[in-house]
Amino acid sequence: MAAIGPSVRAPPLGWAVPGQRSAQLGGEHAENGPVDPAAADIAHLFRRAGFGALPAQLDHLAPYGYAAVVDYLLDTTTPDPGVAGLSPPDVVSSVVWSTDPSVRSMQNQDLSGQDNMLASWWLSRMARAERPLIEKMALFWHGHFATSVDKVSYPGLMLAQNQIFRTMGLGNFEALTTAVAEDPAMLVWLDTRSDYKAHPNENFARELMELFTLGMGNYTEDDVREAARAFTGWTFDPNIFAFKVNASQHDNGIKTVRGQTGNLSGTDVIHQVTNDPISARFVAAKVWSHVAYPVGPADPVIDDLVPAYGSDLDVLALMKAVLLHPAFRSSRAKSGLVKTPIEYVAGVMRALNLAAEYPPVAPSLSSLGQVPFRPPSVAGWPQNGYWLSTAASRARLSFARSAAAKADISPVIDAPPSQRSLAAARMLSIDLSPATTAAMQAVARSPVDVMTLALVCPEYVAN
Repeated sequence: MAAIGPSVRAPPLGWAVPGQRSAQLGGEHAENGPVDPAAADIAHLFRRAGFGALPAQLDHLAPYGYAAVVDYLLDTTTPDPGVAGLSPPDVVSSVVWSTDPSVRSMQNQDLSGQDNMLASWWLSRMARAERPLIEKMALFWHGHFATSVDKVSYPGLMLAQNQIFRTMGLGNFEALTTAVAEDPAMLVWLDTRSDYKAHPNENFARELMELFTLGMGNYTEDDVREAARAFTGWTFDPNIFAFKVNASQHDNGIKTVRGQTGNLSGTDVIHQVTNDPISARFVAAKVWSHVAYPVGPADPVIDDLVPAYGSDLDVLALMKAVLLHPAFRSSRAKSGLVKTPIEYVAGVMRALNLAAEYPPVAPSLSSLGQVPFRPPSVAGWPQNGYWLSTAASRARLSFARSAAAKADISPVIDAPPSQRSLAAARMLSIDLSPATTAAMQAVARSPVDVMTLALVCPEYVAN
């Protein structure tokens, strides 16, 4: 079929296509209705390359076929109507701090409010995007190049970094890494701007190799020390927040990093580590683990992905190879990840059309344990089983109950009690296991309870 036209994003909840599937999607748990593996695969695609598919999107996109929908999601050039006009909030990149304690307290409160507005804005983008891969990859890079406003202090700097992830996150990896390395938020976060010729700071050089490009065990302590010398003098102009090198603080001596010797600059080091074959496998494994299931760089599936990434370090081509790989649609992949709280909340907001109902979304995410722009460390957030703890499950249940009570769940309300579990499953574009169906049927007289259970069931959380 030809190129995909505009999709139907958000018809009124309860709207139905004449002759649409009235049962589940037809995955391995489906017990009722026609099996539709194409729709099941596309629903999986939208969960992993975004934050979930709306029923109307599945109805519109399924006839085009899986490969065409992959191309649709990978389109980074066509403006996304789902986020048109969703401008970022006004946030500051610096403050002239008052010496008056009461005024200073008000300034801190204002910055905290800006942090929350920024987090809510990004969640709204995730929830509203029709082609959400750009936002999904921005979230991935935010965890990969983890930077926190708790140390950076100014939400304006975090917004600028976030825009780097959005505009460059599906491009060349060396260019992305360089842009992040020169970004004021990162320069503050990993102390590169405190990297002076007489006293090189090793923080950024270490994380560049360990967390960003090569992985543990693929560099030495001598490499870190020498690379730190290459980054001496890196800073930014605080008036215009533009990167610059303070020549008087840059070490122009001979350095040796991973076998390469010369008057190496920070840019030279970034070029070396990003273009190393070890980095290609490291990046491919990180991307696959984010959208399919956890693997290490030595996993055989990485052999199939590295050629697409190639010498161009092309993240877009890598992502296409990931999404088209047969293992991406395997049963292992379809149950291989647990949604992080950000992914979970964005998906709930999207499915239940609640983007406008949660402007103060940061407090909800705080109770769930993950707030945008506040990773707990340079290693980012934990993954998978961490989010299945008792505390995390209780917080998720509380959020799900609140969301179900706020939302228009008329498809569930209007269905007869015996069909309410299926109506809730369709709203979330998931299949239900017999055990989950039985649990939902036990509370079928309460549509809110049915939807609450759907939002916390394994098929939605670990999916």
